[in-house]
Amino acid sequence: MKNTAAAILLLGGLGLLAGCGKKTPQPEQLLTEYIRLLNEESYEEMYSYLSEDAKAETDEETFVNRNRNIYGGIEAADITIEIAENDEEDRKDADTRRVEYSISMQTLAGELSFDDMVAIFKKDEEGAYKMEWDSQDIFPNLQNTDKVRVVTTEAERGNIYDRNHVELAREGVASSVGLVPGKLPEDRSGALEQLAALLEISVEKIENALSAGWVRDDTFVPLRTVAKDAMDLKEQLLEIPGVMITDTTVRFYPFGEKAAQLTGYVQNITAEELEERAGQGYNQNSIIGKAGAERVYEEQLRPRDGYSIEILNEQGDVKQTLLEKAPEDGEDVILTVDITLLQYLYQEMEGDEGCAVAMDPESGAVLALVSTPAYDPNDFVMGYTTSAWEAVNTDETQPLYNRWLAAWVPGSSFKPVTAALALTAGTLDPEEDVENDGVSWQLDESWGSYYVTTLEDYPVKNLENALVHSDNIYFAKAAVGLGAEGFAEGLNSLGFGEELPFDFELTASAFGTEGKIASDMDLADSGYGQGKLLVNPLHLSSMYSALVNGGDMVRPYLTEGQETAYWKEGVFTPEASETVLQALYQVVESEEGTAHEAYRSEYRLAGKTGTAELKASQDDTTGTELGWFVGLCTEDTDRPLLITMMIEDVKGRGGSHYVVPKVMAGFDAWMLGKAPEFQAADTGAATDNADNG
Repeated sequence: MKNTAAAILLLGGLGLLAGCGKKTPQPEQLLTEYIRLLNEESYEEMYSYLSEDAKAETDEETFVNRNRNIYGGIEAADITIEIAENDEEDRKDADTRRVEYSISMQTLAGELSFDDMVAIFKKDEEGAYKMEWDSQDIFPNLQNTDKVRVVTTEAERGNIYDRNHVELAREGVASSVGLVPGKLPEDRSGALEQLAALLEISVEKIENALSAGWVRDDTFVPLRTVAKDAMDLKEQLLEIPGVMITDTTVRFYPFGEKAAQLTGYVQNITAEELEERAGQGYNQNSIIGKAGAERVYEEQLRPRDGYSIEILNEQGDVKQTLLEKAPEDGEDVILTVDITLLQYLYQEMEGDEGCAVAMDPESGAVLALVSTPAYDPNDFVMGYTTSAWEAVNTDETQPLYNRWLAAWVPGSSFKPVTAALALTAGTLDPEEDVENDGVSWQLDESWGSYYVTTLEDYPVKNLENALVHSDNIYFAKAAVGLGAEGFAEGLNSLGFGEELPFDFELTASAFGTEGKIASDMDLADSGYGQGKLLVNPLHLSSMYSALVNGGDMVRPYLTEGQETAYWKEGVFTPEASETVLQALYQVVESEEGTAHEAYRSEYRLAGKTGTAELKASQDDTTGTELGWFVGLCTEDTDRPLLITMMIEDVKGRGGSHYVVPKVMAGFDAWMLGKAPEFQAADTGAATDNADNG
C-alpha cells in the first residue's frame, strides 16, 4: 500500500489535536488523523486510538495483522474521507459520538468507496474520545469472523507479429520441473543433490522451496522451467524419486536468436520494478518486458488482470463481492518487419559480429533489424543456468550486445553524404576534374607528416568517378571545401547529435569533439567517413533515403498503421540527390566500381561500399576494420528496398567485399524470390584514413 500524503487532513488534523491542552480533540479530528495513519500503514499507532473496550475485544497483534492483511491484500492506496456536516452543536460534549463519513480508496480492482459509514467514539476516564472498533470499521458488512479474499483472473499478454502476421512472440508451452515432498525417499539428501546438479540450482534453494508454509506432502513444488523438448534432461530427472514434470505456459519466441535483439524477452517483475510501477496493475507474479520490442511496447502488450474483492463468511462462502474488475488482454503489436527477409540476412551474417538494417526508403517502414551474434530469448524466459549465463555473459563476441542500436565509424559508406552536402552548399562541381598528384595529399605543410591517402590513381577525378573508385582524397577535399563550419552545419541538418525519432532508443550519430571539428585534418578525414565520425546504421539509412526522396530524409518506423513522414526535409537539393544517386548506380554497374559484384541484370541497384579502419595511429598495423555496404533499389519496382550492413573485423577477409554478397542475398530474396538455403555461413580507437571501400 502506498504512503500517500494527499489532502486527507480535511479538518486540520494534527493542528487541532495539538491545541495546547485547552480543548479535547473532537471525533472528526481523531478520525481524520486515524485515516492519515492508515495511509502510512502505521497500524500500531492506529491501535492507540481504540477505546479500552475495543482493545479488550481485539488485541494489538490481531488488529495490526487484520488491517495489514486486508488493506495490503487489496493494495489500498490514496485513502480519503469526507466527513458529513453535523449541525448538532449541543452534542459536541456528549460522552458518545457518531461520525458519519464517506471513504474511498484505490485498489487493484479500481476505486472502492462506501457512503454513510458511522464511527463511534466514547470518552475515556480522562475525558478524551477513543474509537470503538471492530471489523465493520474496515468494511460495513465485515464481521470479525469473516475473511477478505482477492480472486485474480489472469489476462493474456498480446502477441508480436511481423508484417505478414507471422508470430514473433506468443504463448508457448514448457515443462515445469518440481517435487512432491511426500514421494521423496526417507533419506532425501542424495535425491536433492542429484536434482540440484541436473537443474544447476543449489540444494539450499530446493530446501527453501520445500519449507514454504503452503507446502504439504502431496503438493507439487515447482523448482525450474525447462524446454518442452529437453527430453534427455527430463528422462534423467524423472529417475529421481519425487520429481514431477508438468506443462506450463510461457512466453515463446519461435525464431530464437534470429530475431532476439528485435523481440527482446520478458521475465518476472522485480521488487524494484514493482515498486516503481505501483498502482499500475502489476503484482508480484507479473511478467514484464525486459528488452527489445517486449520492453518498448510494454504498455500495449501487457495484460491487465481482472480482480474480485470478496468477503467470505466463516464457512468460506462468498458473502459479498465488494468490487470487480474484468481482465483486459494485452494488445497485439504488428511490426513492419518481414521475418523472412530478416532470417535471410541473419543467416548470411551468422558467425560474424555485425548488424543490418533493411527498410523501405520511400515509406520509412523498417523491414529487418539484425544483430549478430545473438542470444536465444527463450533462455531468459526459462531462466539461465549458472553455467549458461556465465558462457553468454563472458563471450568475447558479446551476443547480448545490440549492434544496430550503436554508432560506428562509417568509412567510405559516408562519401555519398559528404558529396550531397557539398553539392547542396554549392561548393562542389560534380563535373570538375579535381587534380591530384599520386595517391597522397595534404592541405599544406602545417600537416607535417600527415597525408590523406587513397589506393589508386585514375583519370578524370570528377564526382562520379570518385565514387566509383572510392577516392579518399576527393572527399577529403570536398569536406575542406565546405569548411569546418559548413560541414558541421550540414551534419547538424542531418540530425547529428539528435535522437532519431524511433521507437527504440538509438545512439545518436556524432562528429568531432562535442560537435566541433578541431582541425583541417579532422575535417578532411571526416569527409570520407573516418576521423571522429560515428554514425548509427538506421540513421545512415535515413540519410540515403533522401537520395530517392528529393532531399527529404524519411522517418523510419517499426509498427504497422503509421503514415510516411519525413524527419528532416530539404537536407539536400533535389538536383544534388539525383546527381549522387546516379553516381551510386555507376558504383555498381561500372566494371571499375567498388561494388560491381552487386550488379544484377534483373533489377537496378545503387550502392556504396565502405571499409573503416580502426587504428591507434596512421602507422598502426594491428588495428581492425569495419566492412560496410549500403544497397538501394527503388527503380521500376513496387517493393523498394534499402539494406545497410556492417560487419566487424573484416581485415584480411576482403574488407567491404566480404559484406557485399551477404547484402545481395537479401536483395535477391526480396526482389527475385531467390531464397538462399538456411545453412550457417563460414565463419573505439583513433582512426586512420586508408579507407577505399
